[in-house]
Amino acid sequence: MAERAGDLLWIVFLVSWYAAMLWTARAVARTSVRSRLLDFLIYALGFGLLFTPATAWPALSRPSPPVAAVLLAIEVAAFAFAWWARLHIGKLWSGMITLREGHHVVDTGPYRLVRHPIYTGFIAGAWALALIAPSPAKLIGAAVLTFQMSWKARREEAFLRQELGREAYDAYSARTPMLVPFARFGR
Repeated sequence: MAERAGDLLWIVFLVSWYAAMLWTARAVARTSVRSRLLDFLIYALGFGLLFTPATAWPALSRPSPPVAAVLLAIEVAAFAFAWWARLHIGKLWSGMITLREGHHVVDTGPYRLVRHPIYTGFIAGAWALALIAPSPAKLIGAAVLTFQMSWKARREEAFLRQELGREAYDAYSARTPMLVPFARFGR
């Protein structure tokens, strides 16, 4: 039951997320087609494993109903955090590493807590779902997505430093953690 609810939350989240793709400013620079294709393939692998049916890879264990409820609440909170960031960044958002018209360093709202709040939300949501009915496939899927978003965040930062200026982005990086709010590591 909790696993189906977790899957349904992801479906609603992703449908709403990609429906909002139309609400962006014009792209003025982006990474290569090869880089974007590699990102897409790794995301497809991670999400494919995360959403592997229980019949293919049975769960290693099942959390108690209260723990499952907490994991569902974490999933909802993760999606709310990602949506807060998406709404806050507005037309500058892109699913790929892209410079939008009028792009600048955003360091307010959720971007004051972490430099990549959308990735933080996706990673937390992936682990919450994976732990609701942990199977090898789901756990590997969450790990692949964590790796991909961490790696993409580093490449995105190098791109933004180049496009927006090292000084502005370095100052932001010095005061704001990358993915984990209030963390002292990974700045």
